[in-house]
Amino acid sequence: MVDGVRAAGYTDPTPIQLRAIPILLEGRDLIGSAQTGTGKTAAFALPLISRLAQRGALRALILEPTRELAAQVETAIRDYARFTNLRTVVLYGGTGYGRQDQALRRGADIVVATPGRLLDHISRGMLRLNQIEILVLDEADRMLDMGFMPDVRKIVEKCSRTRQTMLFSATVPPEIDQLCKWALRNPEKIEIGQRRSPAETVTHALYPVDSEQKQELLEELLRRTDYDQVLIFCRTKNGADRVVRRLHQQGHAVAVLHSRRTQREREQALNGFRNGRYEVMVATDIAARGIDVAQISHVINFDVPHHPEDYVHRIGRTGRAQSVGDAFTIMTGEDVQEIAAVERFIGQKIPRVKLDGFNYSYTRLLDPNPKPIFGRARTAPGKRSFGYGRRRR
Repeated sequence: MVDGVRAAGYTDPTPIQLRAIPILLEGRDLIGSAQTGTGKTAAFALPLISRLAQRGALRALILEPTRELAAQVETAIRDYARFTNLRTVVLYGGTGYGRQDQALRRGADIVVATPGRLLDHISRGMLRLNQIEILVLDEADRMLDMGFMPDVRKIVEKCSRTRQTMLFSATVPPEIDQLCKWALRNPEKIEIGQRRSPAETVTHALYPVDSEQKQELLEELLRRTDYDQVLIFCRTKNGADRVVRRLHQQGHAVAVLHSRRTQREREQALNGFRNGRYEVMVATDIAARGIDVAQISHVINFDVPHHPEDYVHRIGRTGRAQSVGDAFTIMTGEDVQEIAAVERFIGQKIPRVKLDGFNYSYTRLLDPNPKPIFGRARTAPGKRSFGYGRRRR
């Protein structure tokens, strides 16, 4: 396993890994709360692989809220365990049962699954959970948001009572706390950073504009920003498709990710974004939980999220593992209450920025004397303190 970690390029553990791994190697239950992008996957995967050690029956189960996350975690485990004989199988919906059935018949030590598809396989008699030694509930807050808690409880009840259980989540709302009391035994608790705070390496900026000029402002931001790769969030699937069409017309290499896309289309979009074929990805909140791309330098909220927790999840796609990043949010008059909720949630005021030279329509949101944000030259374009920069190719 150590050889696998070295081959993956790991040198020093992140804070969540440093604190979680010794506890998990001892076989104790754990609640890990840490910001997105802090290395939670390796924090549970490495001790899991170490404890399993050799081939056997199905002994480890990892639950994920989305197919993208399930695929991402399964890939990571394969990398870490590449020099062992452990077998990992990934199970998720949106695709046929054939290959998954074949993989289960060959045998697996570790299953990574979404709750619904896992229950389907159990009902079809393809696997049993009575020998599970290690259960991981990953991104538990998102599983709660997506309505998976009843399915999660059914799955937990089917697992061995002597198992080790670990729960990882960016936030731990009361409903998750209740699940912890029911499913975990005297768990250790680890909290890395403040639950409500985004990564300190991310710089924030709000761009007020009339609602009719949102797309125009987005295009101007992209023209003026020196970025590596950009992730743009929309509230709806239709909204994401509209943004993609406009950006494609502007000559951007852009992909889209939302639940209406087929599994093959989603995988192609993610792979293209990771390998640099696409410089811009437009996504909805549900789909974006599986995006783990180190080169994302900017996150742009084309639509302000309805829930303040989603703001932290969104911008967690940049500034990952101590790297720097920038989060821009386009704000209209309809978003005032949501922005106030976000600022209360993260405990800080987000600076408002006005783009120099942009032909604004009148809106009361525009401060005639916006205060400049001081920081890196490539962050929020518009004020002279930032400079315009150039767009990377």
